[in-house]
Formats: sequence, structure tokens, C-alpha cells
Amino acid sequence: MLTARPGTTQNALPFYLEVQCLVIRGDKDENAVLCSKDKTYDMKIADTSNMLLFIPGCKTPDQMKMEETHCNIIHTEIFGFSNNYWELRRCRPKLKKLKKLLMENTYEGPDSQKEKDSNDSKYTTEDLLDQIQASEEEIMAQLQVLNACEIGGYWRILEFDYEMKLLNHITQLVDSESWSFSKVPLNTCLQELGPLETEEMIGHCLKCYGKKYTEEGEVYFELSADKICRATAQMLLQNAVKFNLAEFQEVWQQSVPEGVMTRLDQLKGLALVDRHSRPEIIFLLKVDDLPEDNQERFNSLFSLREKWTEEDIAPYIEDLCGEKQTIGALLTKYSRSSIQNGVKVYNSRRPIS
Repeated sequence: MLTARPGTTQNALPFYLEVQCLVIRGDKDENAVLCSKDKTYDMKIADTSNMLLFIPGCKTPDQMKMEETHCNIIHTEIFGFSNNYWELRRCRPKLKKLKKLLMENTYEGPDSQKEKDSNDSKYTTEDLLDQIQASEEEIMAQLQVLNACEIGGYWRILEFDYEMKLLNHITQLVDSESWSFSKVPLNTCLQELGPLETEEMIGHCLKCYGKKYTEEGEVYFELSADKICRATAQMLLQNAVKFNLAEFQEVWQQSVPEGVMTRLDQLKGLALVDRHSRPEIIFLLKVDDLPEDNQERFNSLFSLREKWTEEDIAPYIEDLCGEKQTIGALLTKYSRSSIQNGVKVYNSRRPIS
């Protein structure tokens, strides 16, 4: 059954349509997409030379086979006709807007003055479903990627400095108690850090940087050294336009907990190394800050650097790959390849202003 109900946000379309669990989503300035529970589809009107007739109670050939039918002529009323139809094509969910909305009002802790005075926007799950062009499952998965948490019924992203403060409390406790990173007890963390931070935030930080498991009735977290190293690198790089690579690696290693080893491959999609400069440098380049559109993404990357190796560019385009699409196919479509000093490199197919 096809039903229509009013949108609940100011910028939403006047109506969005539901067919069981199918929803059409998009603001007035966006191309509409069709979303199921777990997938997103582009919608395009296609013409047909055959006239399509709308008949009430119409059955498909497969449904007819399941029933005992007689070869009788049935007289029925035609409700309408059409010479075109909606063609659906699976597409990537449009999730960049999700982070943009949540970054309007980041969470700095329950006692922050900003939290007490703030009148900035906050978004419930229903608000996000109204405004983001993606299926519910894709939105919920992206909220996990963004390390968002639900506070008072609203989805929030932690201010990065506050997130690092929480992480620092946990790693210092791990060090002082001589715990293994693979076995951090939840209850002890909550007891020891309770006077400093809320249990909700301590638990959330452990989930962001670790994997939860249960052993003999006790809840533990296995902390990820790669995630801790990556967050520490971001903290160091966000305060510098460019960083001498050798100096950065030294400071980075000194900044992580003892026993944790830093590696440049932990920074894929977060930072870029320029090995052609002298001295070599590293700088922050986050993939989630780049355009969502394919062509705009490649334009942005080629305006930053004229020639890329596949190893360098891959972390910045792999999220653009659709179903059964490879990084190689994207590079073939949007770039030209050549050999430079024995290494295959890629540059733009079109002039970049």
C-alpha cells in the first residue's frame, strides 16, 4: 500500500512516500533517493514504448502459477496508465551531511559551560532519518564510524580534545595498574575514573578504542593500539600545517603509551606524507573532509598533488567504490597513468584550475 505523510523538518520535501519499508528521502535542493531498511538507490525516470496499465488486484505470472486458475476472460477496470517508470540504481549512501549536522554542536562534557548555555541544534534518530539520504542501517553504521553517542536522546559527537582527555585517563589508569591492553576491566575503570568523568563517557570511550568481551562473568575491553596511535597522531598534526616527518615520528612515538609502537600505515586516510620535499613532511588530510561526489573528490586530490601513486591515493578514494567496483576501475575512469622514475603514477584526465 502506498501512503504519504508530511515531512517533519523545515527543509524536508512536502511529502515522502512509503511502500512498506521503502522511503523516498531528500531536501528540496537534493536529488531524491529511495531507501530500504539497509540500501540506498538513485531514482531516474525512464521512458517505455509500452503503455503501463494500473489494474487493481493485478497478479504477476509467478503469483498466477501458485494458484489454480481457469482460462477465463476477466473483465476489470483500468485505474490509470503511464509511459514512464522509476528506474532504481544502487548507490552509495550520502552520509557526509550526517557529520556536518553533528559537528554543529559537539559534546564537551556534562560540566562544560557550552553544554549549559548552548541552544545549538541537536538531532534524534528520527531527525537524522528525515534529513540524511541513506537507509536506517547505513546511518546507524556511520554513527558508529563517527564515534557518535546518544546523550539524552540526541546523537552527539565528542569534541576531539574532550575525547582525548577521556582516552588519556584510561591509558594512564592502564599504565598505573600494569594492565595488558588486551584485558582492561570495565568495572574497575568505572570505579577508578568515576570521580573524574561520568560512567557513560568512560564506557563510550572504551567502546570507541576497544573491543568488548566477557570472561568468567566480568566485562573487559581489548584496546586497539592502532586506534590510539591514530588519535594521538591527529592530536599532534591538527596543530601544525606541516610537520617534519622525522621529527613527527619521534614525537609521535614518545606521545603514545609505553609498549605501543607507531607506524605510518596507521594513518591511512588521515595524513599524507610528501617524500619529494626536503626534508620530508607530513600533514593532516582526512578523507571525511573531502567532497562526496566522485569527480569533485578527484579534482580536490589532483589540485593538492599533480601525480599520485596508487598506494597514496587509494585510502582517499576507496570509499567511492560502488558494488563490484575496484580502485583500479575508478583510477581508469578519472585519471591517466604514466611511469615516473620506474613508478606508476596517476594524474587528472582534465585540466585542474
